Amino acid sequence: MLFGKHRILLLTIGVICSPGTHTAKLIVAGLIIGCVADVLLNLRMVFEEKGQPIFLVGILVFLAGHIMYLAAVLPLNQNKLICIIIGIILTALLMVWIFKRVTAKPAFKIFGVVYIGAIMMLNCVAIGNLIAEQSAFNGVFAAGAVLFLISDIVLILNTFGDEFKQSLRNTNISLYYAGQILIALSLQLLK
Repeated sequence: MLFGKHRILLLTIGVICSPGTHTAKLIVAGLIIGCVADVLLNLRMVFEEKGQPIFLVGILVFLAGHIMYLAAVLPLNQNKLICIIIGIILTALLMVWIFKRVTAKPAFKIFGVVYIGAIMMLNCVAIGNLIAEQSAFNGVFAAGAVLFLISDIVLILNTFGDEFKQSLRNTNISLYYAGQILIALSLQLLK
């Protein structure tokens, strides 16, 4: 229930702060989709026998949320090709690093590459936007995206690493909500 209250807060912040532009609507859609993904990822702990399929569906839903965020900020980007190339290179390097530290079934690895690729692309575009135009919106959105990426890396290492640690779960959740709050608050700064 605690996570549900936080998600409602994020959605409320997003809707209240939203200026109603196309970019803002896509970000709010990403927040709403993230709410559904949150529920799915937490259901895997309630229904442990169905945990893996629920986790995969949750990751797919989160991927859809990341795609909404990416669709929101990509049109603002002045250097799309450079950001995409950097995103592909960083995704490959990050996945090599992660795969050395985790054991996962092939389906999870495939989802992992696609998922990390999407969020890395989101980060590259968001940071590219900030470099091209140092606006408050770009800064807050990029900071939120970076925290989201770090939280996902922690989630992957904790879920598929040698041993689950509650401290890493707490770190994952804290970074995740901080990132989502920043993304929601960035709407207030969107012009």
